[in-house]
Parts: sequence; structure tokens; C-alpha cells
Amino acid sequence: MKNDTNQIIRDYLSKTEKISPSTTRSEQSLDLGSNYVELLTANSERLASIHFHGTGTTKSPLRTVIFALRLILSAIAQKPDLIIMTHLNFAPIALLLKKILGIKYVAIAHGVEAWDIENQLLKSALHNANLILAVSNYTRDRLYQEQNLALEKMAILHNTFDADNWKIAPKPQYLLTKYGLNPEQKVILTVSRLIKSEQYKGYDKLLEAMPAIRQVIPNVHYLIVGKGSDLDRLEQIIRQHDIQDCVTLAGFIPDEQLCDYYNLCDLFAMPSKREGFGIVYLEALACGKPALGGNLDGAIDALCDGKLGALVNPDNSEEIADTVINILLGDYHNKIIYQPQKLREESIDNFGFERFQKTIGDRLQSLI
Repeated sequence: MKNDTNQIIRDYLSKTEKISPSTTRSEQSLDLGSNYVELLTANSERLASIHFHGTGTTKSPLRTVIFALRLILSAIAQKPDLIIMTHLNFAPIALLLKKILGIKYVAIAHGVEAWDIENQLLKSALHNANLILAVSNYTRDRLYQEQNLALEKMAILHNTFDADNWKIAPKPQYLLTKYGLNPEQKVILTVSRLIKSEQYKGYDKLLEAMPAIRQVIPNVHYLIVGKGSDLDRLEQIIRQHDIQDCVTLAGFIPDEQLCDYYNLCDLFAMPSKREGFGIVYLEALACGKPALGGNLDGAIDALCDGKLGALVNPDNSEEIADTVINILLGDYHNKIIYQPQKLREESIDNFGFERFQKTIGDRLQSLI
């Protein structure tokens, strides 16, 4: 790796969208030694140990335009050896810079932004990238199938998370009081954006499974954390199945309280079918909680092919109900889900910062 390697990294951190908190780790993840790192971000948060250039707090899309221009000017001035684009929508800029200045670039693909791409410029940017890093096998496979990309130019870079933010703790008394629950009561939790365009998260299927679940576990309670345009539909499903007394739509919860909500639950469940990865699974595991995900998407990677949690058919409410019941009754066959400390350790070993740092270093070594 040559000295003075200048890496321009587009940061796509979004605390509310949960699309890629691990992006904030990428600038720390490269063992650069004396190499030079330049970070351009459309957000205004300063990150330690980085030559930082933000585009302020201007509302999008103007901020996006400002960022794009800043990136082009910085690349011309700095002449970096490598550009890492951590959101696909900016990959065409990297393609332009590659054609003009011969700069290599890496594109990182997360999830929904990588599906069903029809924009020809973005397609060209993907095909001309030196490397595409996909956060899961599901994301990689969809890009391969839909865009006919060469498998050899794609690699897996699983998302990471800050394990220090997630701790094992007893059920918080203030939340038990707030929601009228008792400590022995079984609580199912989903943390998700509730947006009409993202109904694939599976919370609706879990709602449909609740009548069957409560027949076996009468005092079970389902808590959904999140807000968005899909709320009206969820309320209709709740009324349709007459489960108003065992479901709570908690709305938006600040990040600093989320750990308490994970510790309130007995099972984190999000039986999605189009999730790019699902960092929420890692957060739940780090709190020592059993996790249930869909068996069709990135949850397979997050739950290590079922080694760290339950994987179900996300379209089968009966299977979802049966699996939830088995887990809550202590009858699930994979007993690791009942070992909180083991779940935490395994989630950190597989997806913690040290693993992420090594993986991204290995992936980029040949390019720089």
C-alpha cells in the first residue's frame, strides 16, 4: 500500500433510517498507517481522525448537489488513488472521475437502493466499478441476477455495529409501567420504519399471527417501535384481528432509549423478505435477546444461517406463529437463543468492529 493514499469516502449515515450505521466505521477500519484519508459527507457530523469536509445542513436535494460538486472538485484537487462510494446513487460521479482521471472506485450496496435498478447511468457505474461490496449474500445475488454483474468483481462486507451501545440488562421498570406490563409477561418487539414502500419488513404478518400466538400464550404482548406512512394499514389489521389489547404501536423512540426496549422484550422479531441485512438483529443479539428473521433475505447473514436465531418463511403466518410460540415457551431447538451472553459474544465476534476492520482491509488491499 503506497503512502499518501487519499480515500474520499461518501458517508451515508442515517440514524433514523438504519440503512448503514456501519458506514461511520469505515473511515476507522482501514489500517492506513501513514496513508491519507479524506472523508466527504452529506451530513455535518465530524468524525475523529479524518480530514473532514461536510456539506452542512442544507436541505436535500440542494445538499446532494452541493455534495456532488464538492466531491468532483476534491477529486480533481487531491487526485486520490481510490474513491469509496457508500451509497450507490453517487456511483455515477465516481464513474465520471474514473473516465476523466483514471481513479479507481468501490461501490457499496446495502439493500433497497440496489433493487430493480433501471437507470442506465447507474447500471454503467456498477459495471465499471473496480469492486462492489455487498452487505449480504442476498444483496450480492440480487445484483448478480438483475444486473448481470460478474461475481468476481463483487465481495461481501457485512455491516457492523457499535456493541458498546447495546448491553444485557433486566427489563426496565419504567417501560413495564409505561405499557402496563409485568416482568413475567412475554413481549415480542419489532423495531422498523413503518413505510408503505417497505411492507416487506414482516410486521403485518406477525400481526396476523398474533391470534394464534395468544391462544397458547394468553398474556403475550407485541410492541412495534417505529413511525411512518404505513400506520393506518397496521391499525386496520389490528382491528381486523381484534388484537388491540395485546399490541402497542409505540411510535418513534429516541436512539438512546432503544437499548431499554430491546431489554424489555423476550423476542425480537422481524420476519422480513427484502431486507438488505438488518442491523436491528445485531442490536437485539447484543442485548442477549432471541431473534427471528425471514429466510429469504439479508437476515440469513445477520443470523448466521440460523445459528444465532430463527429463520422462517416470511409469507407464512402459521409458521411464524408456531416458531414464536416455540421460542417463547423455551422449546426452540437451537438452545443458543436462550443464552444471552453467548448471543452477545457471537454477534460481536461475527459482526463487531474488529471483524469489520479486518474484512474491509482485506477487500481493499488489492486496490490500494
